[in-house]
Amino acid sequence: MATGSPAPGNDPALASAPPPSAPDTPAPAPAPLPGDVPSAGERLLEALLTEVHTAAPMDLPRLVDRCATMIGLESVVIYLVDIQQRHLIPLTRGLPTIELDTSTPGWAYRTIDLRVEENPEGGLMAWLPLVDGAERLGILGIRTAVLDPARLRRCRMLASVLAMAITSKRAYSDSFARQSRTEPMDLPAEMLRSLLPPRTIGNDHAVSTGVLEPAYHIGGDAFDHSLTQSTLHAAIFDAMGHNLASGLTTTVAVAGCRNARRAGAELPELVAIIDQALGQWLPDQYCTGIITQLNLAEGVFRWCNCGHPPPLLIRGQRVLDAALERPAQPPMGLPAQFATTPRTAHEVMLEPGDRVLLYTDGVTEARIEGGDRFGLRRFTDSIIRGAAAGEPAAEALRRIIHSILDHQKDQLRDDATLLLIEWRPPRP
Repeated sequence: MATGSPAPGNDPALASAPPPSAPDTPAPAPAPLPGDVPSAGERLLEALLTEVHTAAPMDLPRLVDRCATMIGLESVVIYLVDIQQRHLIPLTRGLPTIELDTSTPGWAYRTIDLRVEENPEGGLMAWLPLVDGAERLGILGIRTAVLDPARLRRCRMLASVLAMAITSKRAYSDSFARQSRTEPMDLPAEMLRSLLPPRTIGNDHAVSTGVLEPAYHIGGDAFDHSLTQSTLHAAIFDAMGHNLASGLTTTVAVAGCRNARRAGAELPELVAIIDQALGQWLPDQYCTGIITQLNLAEGVFRWCNCGHPPPLLIRGQRVLDAALERPAQPPMGLPAQFATTPRTAHEVMLEPGDRVLLYTDGVTEARIEGGDRFGLRRFTDSIIRGAAAGEPAAEALRRIIHSILDHQKDQLRDDATLLLIEWRPPRP
């Protein structure tokens, strides 16, 4: 009997080894879970939504039309809100602009909720808000014969993806900016608006929302806000003057604030960095403002007030008198001339549901018909009415700034900026 190498297949070392797998053989796909198999309509929708992300901004109406047909709708129209949040402007050419305050689609925008009504031409019209995170972008107008749960689910999916696509595309395209404007914008306003963050940011713990007027002619006002896992950062700025130099001053202040914040600076150090930046680059300019931090878990609110009107604390349906008034500190850019002590931060504990409102003096010093100032009392009355109506923070702020504008027939003499912060921790 031969005693050489064992015959193939008789090697003891291989007897217990698993059979070799073929190279590049893909692992079998996991079996779908019960009820997890997408319908044909949803597969078509998924393909179209993928195309949305790579499309040019003004191709979105065409893609949405294709999507509408494939998921059983008659038509879908995208409406974006204008800068002043007074109108809903269609991306589809030839359609009329919709008044936000007096229409059913405007109701859907204001309340961030679905609204369905009968279409005079037959079928239904559904109005679905376009919201990215906490920011309201506009409305989807959906025409359909019926609105069953499957169609509504697909419409919500479409709205969600479109909101993200619009937010990403507007950062590099002028198309959406042109669509959202109802008049030309001057250079200082263009510069400052390019610097602004989204109008509203938020999560389950807090929201921050801001507005600026006059929308097309601001000179030195701005706001900024940002969220981390533990903190809501928010700030408001008002530079001396109302021209391009004012805009440059605010630009440097906002950039200094962001740079210091992203480096982890605490409030007094952060303000000192802004002081240094303005002193180095714009020594003849200064800027008032308030820089704030809100601890999301505990509700600890900290702020530095640099020559600015004090914040207002809104609790329930009341503005608490002088609750956040503290000794004044000099404007940013002027500490060496007016202060002998370092910058300091103040601190209070908020209650769930509290709102803090920051504002520039252009709000209270605005002149109403007859020549009187709008004043702090009228301002707080507007705030109380918004609180009593139970409106979301962004809608309350929109109504307040429109109230101020309406008192002056849309003719502000100075920039008017509002920033509203709300702490709303989840209930245990």
